[in-house]
This record gives sequence, structure tokens and C-alpha cells, in this order.
Amino acid sequence: MDSQEIDAYLRRLGAERPARPTADALSALQLRHLRTVPFENLSIHLGEEIVLEEKRLLEKVVGARRGGFCYELNGVFGALLAALGYDVTLLAARVYGEEGRLGVPYDHLALRVRTVDGGDRLADVGFGAHSHFPLVFGERGDQEDPGGTFRIAEAGPDAAGVRGGHDPARGGDLDVLRDGRPAYRLELRPRVLGDFVTGAWWHSTSPRSHFRRSLVCSRVTEEGGRVTLSGRRLVLTGAAGGEREERELGTDEAVLAAYRDRFGVLLDRVPAVRGL
Repeated sequence: MDSQEIDAYLRRLGAERPARPTADALSALQLRHLRTVPFENLSIHLGEEIVLEEKRLLEKVVGARRGGFCYELNGVFGALLAALGYDVTLLAARVYGEEGRLGVPYDHLALRVRTVDGGDRLADVGFGAHSHFPLVFGERGDQEDPGGTFRIAEAGPDAAGVRGGHDPARGGDLDVLRDGRPAYRLELRPRVLGDFVTGAWWHSTSPRSHFRRSLVCSRVTEEGGRVTLSGRRLVLTGAAGGEREERELGTDEAVLAAYRDRFGVLLDRVPAVRGL
């Protein structure tokens, strides 16, 4: 990523270029990303190709002012952070389902980011409702965040009895919990963006993938709540799980206006879940 691309990305976020790759600057960048770049799976239902290459992700997120899902958002955010001087490691994760069972390998992409002043952080702008700020990677106690109470813990068995793996050079897998419930399990082995192509393909094509079965576009609001458009249902949630407002949008024009006004996403047609 060259200097012009960095500046364009930062303008997209409404952020200044940090003087140094510090923990505070990382926190500010993550929050701006969550507020301005939506978590969305619209490409799957618009028939758009998802390409996990830095230039193509920049074209989508910065040039077309779109969002994406984890591989896209954390992939391109990781590239920005590396260009700003952070030491960034891509990590694979498996997401916990509702019954406490782990999903497929390469189910999620998260970032381990080393700062010049505060050690390692777990940064994540691609998990939907999650922490607003990076988590301290080496902390094993509760970490309070506007998005909830988070904890990074040594992985135990999941509901199906699957235990965490162990890398002798790096230690065992880690579970990331939100409000006491496991969200995803991290592997500590470093990955590259190309490793996640299969996961992106599975989530884009498999009838078992929730991304394939539903539409979502969501971001954090300036007040710390969340705005989400799921198909034609617009949901506004207050900060800290506060008041919730939900309504159906009755016309295509209203849906397209919500994408434009709530998320800055300009579409020429309303996306619809494609046949499975």
C-alpha cells in the first residue's frame, strides 16, 4: 500500500495519519473503522466476486466505499496497519455456533497487532457486534469495552468435545469470549491472506453458511449503539444494549435510501437472498 492509498483509506475513515504506531492510535483507527465501514455480505447476493487481494479490497472498501465480511475487512485493515508501521499477524479462527460447537476451519480472520508502546492487541473490525476497541492479547482477565465484557482464555473443549490445538513454539489455541459466551477460537499460527480463500468461498456458496442464507449490513453508530439492515428490516440499538427500535421498510426505494443514508452504500438495485 503506497502513501496515496494510505491517505485515501484514512480519508475513508475520517482519521488522521498517526505519528507512531501506538496502542492509542490503533484503538482510534479500529473505532473509526467500525463506525464508517459496514460489516456486510451484500456481494454474495449481488453476484459480485469476492477477491482476497489487497488491491481489489482497496478498490471495494476505499474506492467503492463499500464494506465486507471478516476476510475482506480485517484483510484490508491489516494491510493499512502494516503500512502505518504496525507489526501485523493474520490469525485464523473458528466461530462458535449457537449450540457451542465450533464452525469450519478458516471460519474467521482476526489480527494480532504489535504496537510500539503497549505490546500485542487483538484487533477485529470484521465480526459484526464485537469489541469497539482492540483487546490486550496477553490479558487473561475480563476486559471492559463499550461492546461488552470480553475475555481471552486458554481454549478448552467445545460442546462437541473438540479441544484446542497446541503449537509448541507459540502455545495453545485461545478462546475469545463476550459477556461470558465464547465467540471464536483463535489459532496462533501466522497466516497469509490467501489461506482464507477457501473459507470465503465456503461462506459465499454453502447452503450451511449463514452468510449465504441471509442479508446483513451493520455498523457501530457515533453514540456507541448499532444500526443494522437485514433484508428489509432496519434495527437501531442504543449503546450498551439500550433501547431497540425495529421496523420493516416497505419499498425498494426505502431500502436503497437506508443503504445510502445509514451506511454510505450506493446500490442500483435491492439485494435479495439468492436461491440456495
